[in-house]
Amino acid sequence: MPLSIVRALAAVAAAFIAVTPAIAQQYPSQPIKIIVSLAPGGVADVVARAFAAKLGEQGKQVVVENRTGGGGIIGADAAAKSPSDGYTFYMGFHATQSILPHLNAKLPYDPAKDFLPVVFITTSPNILIVHPSVPANTPQELIAYIKANPGKLSYGSPGLGSSGHLAGEQFKQMNSLDILHVHYRGAAPALQDLVAGHVQVMFDIVPLTKEQLAAGRVRPLAITSARREPAVPTVPTFAELGMPGIEGGPWFGLFAPAGTPRAAIDWVNAEANKAFLSPDLKARLEGQGLTLPLGTPEAFGKHVTAETARWGEVIRKGNIKAE
Repeated sequence: MPLSIVRALAAVAAAFIAVTPAIAQQYPSQPIKIIVSLAPGGVADVVARAFAAKLGEQGKQVVVENRTGGGGIIGADAAAKSPSDGYTFYMGFHATQSILPHLNAKLPYDPAKDFLPVVFITTSPNILIVHPSVPANTPQELIAYIKANPGKLSYGSPGLGSSGHLAGEQFKQMNSLDILHVHYRGAAPALQDLVAGHVQVMFDIVPLTKEQLAAGRVRPLAITSARREPAVPTVPTFAELGMPGIEGGPWFGLFAPAGTPRAAIDWVNAEANKAFLSPDLKARLEGQGLTLPLGTPEAFGKHVTAETARWGEVIRKGNIKAE
């Protein structure tokens, strides 16, 4: 190759290398949109708006758009089909990214191919609770009671394929239990029926259960986290009680449409880590029973892959079908 061409190519490469950081420094040059596929007031919406507020303090414009329906499918599909220019992100969660693919063969999006992980923001463990009439103070005592009364007890969940449903199904499978699943349209009515005694068992999440626990309307037996939850420090983990393997719970994190520039992903990841580690926001969310894993896009991607495999196995073994 002639020396003149080599020099010309080198000059172009040098110019490109010099321009790339400049582009990154200018980002974002327009408002960022975060699509939330769940209703206002829930965890996904709360953390998305908290992040938007933190970026707003820096003069960055962030719009949170709630696109609800289909158990999260409508919002996830809208995000997947958005331009991959670094200005649209999706507050994905356990159902749309790891559970629904096993329940719905006709999803309009592919969680693995249509999204890139950005940052793992928050999770909350499921907590096994029972109605006070159930004579059990540990999971082992509950298992013995269910086996002594096959088919007579039921466990409630926020809906088919919810984390509460699959945690209950996992518990049922691992211990060969004959217990009926009753799914509701949301966690609130399920918890209300547990308090009323219409169902006897439930895997809820700490933020929603704290008030009922404090009032003694439900009894906690164990929590599905690897470590005790500071919001309910007296509740032991399943592992502590000799029942490892029962872990999990709902989780939420930011994703970007496939093809989004890595510079944009890295910027949002860094800002999210900074925002959710700020003392005020960290204390507020952890006080509600939420854990903030944060970390790199790669670490979040590994979590999503593991969750997809875990719940896929439970769904297949339980022959769970979407209704």
